[in-house]
Amino acid sequence: MTKLIGLLFVILSCFSCKKTTEKPVEPHTPNPPFAIVVHGGAGTILKKNMSSETEALYKAKLEEAIKVGYNILKNGGSSLDAVQNTINVLEDSPLFNAGKGAVFTNAETNEHDASIMDGKTLNAGASSGTKTVKNPINLARAIMDNSPHVMLSGEGAEQFAHEQGLTIVHPSYFYNENRFKSLQKVKASEHIAFYDETIKDSKFGTVGCVALDKNGNLAAGTSTGGMTNKRWGRIGDSPIIGAGTYANNNTCAISCTGWGEYFIRSVVAHDISALMEYKGLSIEEAAREVIQNKVAPLGGDGGIIGVDKHGNIAMEFNTAGMYRASLDTNGNLLVNMYND
Repeated sequence: MTKLIGLLFVILSCFSCKKTTEKPVEPHTPNPPFAIVVHGGAGTILKKNMSSETEALYKAKLEEAIKVGYNILKNGGSSLDAVQNTINVLEDSPLFNAGKGAVFTNAETNEHDASIMDGKTLNAGASSGTKTVKNPINLARAIMDNSPHVMLSGEGAEQFAHEQGLTIVHPSYFYNENRFKSLQKVKASEHIAFYDETIKDSKFGTVGCVALDKNGNLAAGTSTGGMTNKRWGRIGDSPIIGAGTYANNNTCAISCTGWGEYFIRSVVAHDISALMEYKGLSIEEAAREVIQNKVAPLGGDGGIIGVDKHGNIAMEFNTAGMYRASLDTNGNLLVNMYND
């Protein structure tokens, strides 16, 4: 009996050793989603009016910009950094109505507006009416990070930019011959109507970016030169949080482009988020509802780009086209400009 008990003890001990030395099975955790979307403005963008060379230039710049942000996200960077650095590329290009390519005011100057928002904290920064800040989106980020305010304007915003060590340029840096000719054309048509078709189409070109990073944080940013021939210190929707830019980790990140007065009145960016939060709409459904059924009936036109907390993408507009690009978690790239 003693020998039998000893044998059982040895067998049980070995079985116990085998169990404890086996490696536990690791649970399968999929890669967290991340995505980025960019726009370069919406308006009368028709293939028949676009040379193959010009089309190639726009597509190349959109692709260059979005890949800058995508690489930041892919390497674990923040959505805020991805948005800011992507917009920098577009601000430095004369192709778009932001930064280097900003349109002219009635006084033949260039005035810039920009905003950025952090979906994690709901913190935001915005600037308007600056004339010497090379990259307005950088000023918006500095206002968000380094000041107790959300929006600064004009000379005060430029003073803050100086104090923050941002790149300051002479106003002549923003001079663009094609933009200046557009101003003269618009001025010549003012006797017909303040908002005729020429003036309506002169406002497009605003740039923006939205992103979701691997930590589940959303961010949105928008930068613009506003509307050709604007006067009296006019400010559009781009620097207004909730109208032209909005981000909330619970729902989505949105950046708008179009006729700013209507986007302000419709509070477009926040309204899309609210429809998702309160009515359970998808980002595609919410964007369509706001752009097609709220902005359009008022007479407004333009579009939005958006990404939700799951990485789903929306690019909705009611114009003939919108410069846009997207890159999802799987590296699927879309670059387009027409309404197809």
